Amino acid sequence: MIKKAILILGACLFTISTAYTQKDFKPYWNVGVGFGPTFSSVNFAKSSTTVGSAIRTKNLSQYHGGIAVRYITEKNLGFIVEMNYAQQGWEQDFSKMGDLKDKGFVHSHKTNYFEIPFLTHIYFGRKLRFVINLGPKISFLMNEKEELNDQLAKYLASGEASSDFVTHQYYRKLDKKFDYGILGGLGVEFQTGMGNFMLEGRYYFGLADIYNNSKADYFSRSANRIMSAKLTYYIKLF
Repeated sequence: MIKKAILILGACLFTISTAYTQKDFKPYWNVGVGFGPTFSSVNFAKSSTTVGSAIRTKNLSQYHGGIAVRYITEKNLGFIVEMNYAQQGWEQDFSKMGDLKDKGFVHSHKTNYFEIPFLTHIYFGRKLRFVINLGPKISFLMNEKEELNDQLAKYLASGEASSDFVTHQYYRKLDKKFDYGILGGLGVEFQTGMGNFMLEGRYYFGLADIYNNSKADYFSRSANRIMSAKLTYYIKLF
């Protein structure tokens, strides 16, 4: 009986404490700056009407960074809007191309985007917080740069490339300047007297294609895939 009374009293106190905390919670704004590495690739798939194999890519290591505005609307919940400059793109993987894997070919296509993520922000904890960020991201292509070494350039110019060697992506700019997809992140946040530091790992799943994808085009799929890490420093506005 005493145990039951203690449990009931404890439950009541917890409920009252939670309600009081929520009632006294005041929404607040943060502004921050963030920076970190990106590891980007592109998921290529060829159209069923074209010949040749799909392009294999591997992660291209670069950087991204920008500013963030965060609004904590209630305990454990808020939203984040960022404006970032992001270096993306891909590096072609020749390691599975039979005799060509030993030719020393190198090809990469670097793209620079202005991106705006709109993220739901969920956190647990007080001084040390575990955070989850999830939401859509839109991006606008600012510029791009293609790089290939002399061995590959000479092979392409020789006319000796086999019919199944894909050349559609060489010496060609992106068809589409606008990109969109889903961004998700997990991390931790440290609250200090001089501000908050949020360290986060992210993954971006592109839903758009960077090249045209009609039945007449070579690629049926050409979507960005990005893994990244970001350290953001936040200060409280009001």
